[in-house]
Amino acid sequence: MITNTLALLPQLDSSQLRQVADMLKDGDSLELLVDRWSFNNSQELLAVSARTLGLEWLDTDEGEIPSDALAGFPMKLIHRHEVFPLERGPGWIRLAVSNPFDFAAVDSVASALAVEVRPVVASVETIQRLIKRNLGVGSETIDGLIAQQRQLGDVEMLEELDTQGLEDAEEAQQASVVRLVNEILSEAIEVRASDIHIESQESGLKIRYRIDGVLQKQPTPPEMNQFRAAIISRLKIMAKMNIAEKRVPQDGRIKLRISGREIDVRVSIIPMLHGEGVVMRVLDKSNLKFDLRGVGMPESIYEKFQKLIRLPHGIVLVTGPTGSGKTTTLYSALSEIKSEDNKIVTTEDPIEYQLEGINQIQVHAKVGLTFAACLRAILRHDPDVVLIGEIRDLETAENATQASLTGHMVFSTLHTNDSSGAFMRLIDMGVEPFLVANTVEGVLAQRLVRVLCDECKESYRPDPDELPDDFPVEARLDPRLKLYRPGGCECCRRTGYRGRMGIYELLVTNEEVRQLASQGASSDVIKKAAIKGGMETLRMDGWSKVLSGVTTLAEVMRVTKAD
Repeated sequence: MITNTLALLPQLDSSQLRQVADMLKDGDSLELLVDRWSFNNSQELLAVSARTLGLEWLDTDEGEIPSDALAGFPMKLIHRHEVFPLERGPGWIRLAVSNPFDFAAVDSVASALAVEVRPVVASVETIQRLIKRNLGVGSETIDGLIAQQRQLGDVEMLEELDTQGLEDAEEAQQASVVRLVNEILSEAIEVRASDIHIESQESGLKIRYRIDGVLQKQPTPPEMNQFRAAIISRLKIMAKMNIAEKRVPQDGRIKLRISGREIDVRVSIIPMLHGEGVVMRVLDKSNLKFDLRGVGMPESIYEKFQKLIRLPHGIVLVTGPTGSGKTTTLYSALSEIKSEDNKIVTTEDPIEYQLEGINQIQVHAKVGLTFAACLRAILRHDPDVVLIGEIRDLETAENATQASLTGHMVFSTLHTNDSSGAFMRLIDMGVEPFLVANTVEGVLAQRLVRVLCDECKESYRPDPDELPDDFPVEARLDPRLKLYRPGGCECCRRTGYRGRMGIYELLVTNEEVRQLASQGASSDVIKKAAIKGGMETLRMDGWSKVLSGVTTLAEVMRVTKAD
């Protein structure tokens, strides 16, 4: 932190202060002075400038700002001068300023509120975080939108007009609306969101980002509600949808480049009670890393899984609920085995990532190109390895088993709670038990748990009563047992977690499991046989990650059931 080293740095002389003031006044970067005077970065130079002037330096944003500090504060001054109110008392206000030499900003606030201003110097980035956290995403654009609307007259529409698409398109293409939508997308990328939810409710527009698998509401200025139609129209234009159609669901895709990163956004719009709802799945191509070790697969499971995916024929299944990382695991497996010596063909709905060296087919059910139809065609293309996005019906399941019996390696996914349930799921679909037993070589079940933020996680000694019944006995009896829980800092948006990793359960089909499956045994019986043969359950892998300080008890219990 800059605060810890600030006292060790020399103050600036008057000539240096004047140079800093001139650079800030002209809007130039301080990097030139940073190099010249041997500072680490521009924030450090700005902090020393503040100390030399006898002003307080705000090293980090202050989290929750009291509501009375913002009450009656002119929003236009925040964006015009890059300032933000931090605290308010009788006759005074504590104000974060990005330029300690901008006396006009201080005078403007003092005259607008008739109070004494106590400036605190902060970086532009810190003030921008304060704005987004306390006023909401897109707040800096709202003033411009309102100004445009007022130029057209103060007209309040009590109900939405059934206008033609052309007028909607014209409103959606206004520069301020374009900028507002771009900021919503940019903010999502910045906070590593996997999904963006824009919901029209009776109380107004609600924006939520799914970060590390959990939805987090984003504060939005109330004035944004009057522009929700324009926001949705803009997204429809970007996703090449019918802008005039508001009665039926629509799907589309947006390809973007944000800060030099290629972003693919899948857009789904559905008409709801109070207006259209939008959900966008964000795929950041620059962050793609298909690496089985990198997603948290333990070494013992990794070695067994490596042998499975390199078998000459058979079926390997990955199971888990939606959003548990099944596709990423399968892509990682394909990336490890692909070579010039084999041909890999996939059939997916949709194709989430494009993989070099792998032939991918997009399912199109409306024209009859289903998973089953694709698989029949794929087998005529002499593949070595086939990936089926999901086994959903009997026809696909039967084709997959026939493909494996004729010498092909088949990868696919199933929606089951654990690995042992995959056998009964295929049998329930109508596949003969002996076929299931003789083709399924292994099943990997997985879940995603949030990873504790390294910057703020806290160690503690748990109360024995709070430990689940299936927690490892040797750890439970250890008086030195130490676990970790989330803290909360800027790095993790005060959630205590940053990123996710997988927990896994790999069932390798041994002779006992094969015999039980051919007899149509229940999943519980198959699970006991697999554990007897050395399988570690999801909970076991989860507890090992808790004991290593990677995640928490609550996270493992959130995504798994007790054994």
